[in-house]
Amino acid sequence: MSPNIVVVNACQRGWQGGSPTAVVADDTSLSDAERCAIPVTAGTSHAVFISAQDHRSSRPEVSLRFFTAAGELPACGHGTVAALAVLAERAGESEYEVTLQSGGRTYRGRARGGRGRFRADFDPGQVELRAIARGKSELVVSALGLDPDQGSTQCQIASVGRPRMLVQVPDRRMVAELTPDLNRLREACDWLGLLGCYVYSAPRHHGRAAARMFAPSIGVPEDIANANSTACLAVHVATRGLATVEVDMGDSLGAPATIMASTRPGPGGPLVQVGGTATIPFLFQVGLPD
Repeated sequence: MSPNIVVVNACQRGWQGGSPTAVVADDTSLSDAERCAIPVTAGTSHAVFISAQDHRSSRPEVSLRFFTAAGELPACGHGTVAALAVLAERAGESEYEVTLQSGGRTYRGRARGGRGRFRADFDPGQVELRAIARGKSELVVSALGLDPDQGSTQCQIASVGRPRMLVQVPDRRMVAELTPDLNRLREACDWLGLLGCYVYSAPRHHGRAAARMFAPSIGVPEDIANANSTACLAVHVATRGLATVEVDMGDSLGAPATIMASTRPGPGGPLVQVGGTATIPFLFQVGLPD
């Protein structure tokens, strides 16, 4: 039996654009190979699979698994936003809260809205930041098409589930004009053990920035929206006194997206909440390839 796939436009800007994400109620005993085929069949970069664990309590418990065509991921921010929108729609609740499980951790998510339009956010977990040696960062910076000797970029490794490199450039124009060599970038990220590279403009005083996420190592040359990397950025800029960031992505792909993240002090460092808006435009059923 073919699974029902809901394609959700996650992390939209002004209820337009966003990252199309396949959401599947994982009750069909799919193999991992079949799960990898879902985003290809649905025409999306990612797919999220929902398994209900407990609906008896006031806050249901739900397990999420995330896949690209290349394999499983421990976390996916815009996939989580998409899943929360579908869960809220199915529950018929304008204020929906749920306990989520994925990547070996348990955390809370919520969605507000109705009639296929929701704003969702969640706790992405502890963000770890560390410096990277210049000799190693140059491999990624040069693959992005930037001159590592200009001194205009700032690099850091950030991890929430898996490590990625944050690369700050001076302005939005430089973000928009990037023309990375994806083969070289994949080789550099593979060698450094990175999920990918998140390039962002220096946030203004109000926290607005632009970003692009390149992740050819997981079969996603460029991501329309990347919420977990934005959560990493929020923790990074919290040290500069910015409590919120609002990051525009997807313009280079013709799918404008915006992700919001906020931080507050916590006992082990900044606590993050990240999310965005999502719409559920249609439902369709597909047959998986043999």
